[in-house]
Amino acid sequence: MLRIAPEDAWRVTRRTVFALPRTRLVEETDAYLHVETRSAVFRFADDLEVLLRPLSGQIAVRSALRMGYGDLGANRRRVGRLRATLAELGVVESPAP
Repeated sequence: MLRIAPEDAWRVTRRTVFALPRTRLVEETDAYLHVETRSAVFRFADDLEVLLRPLSGQIAVRSALRMGYGDLGANRRRVGRLRATLAELGVVESPAP
């Protein structure tokens, strides 16, 4: 759940996503962000999508590999780091222990 106004949360979320290494914009609207992230070694492309849901006070996040069957947990870690960073910045509630 958001801890600050949706507009402020979206501004911080965008800045946080674009700070991720090897990130390139694919599509953006007022409440949706789609970026491509590439792995450091083999340059595999993953999709990271973020959707602001202001009425429910949420930011939905999806991270998925484009090709293949496994990513050794890279997308799960990416979402976890994003959520932890947003919690540290006071944007969302801290994850449950």
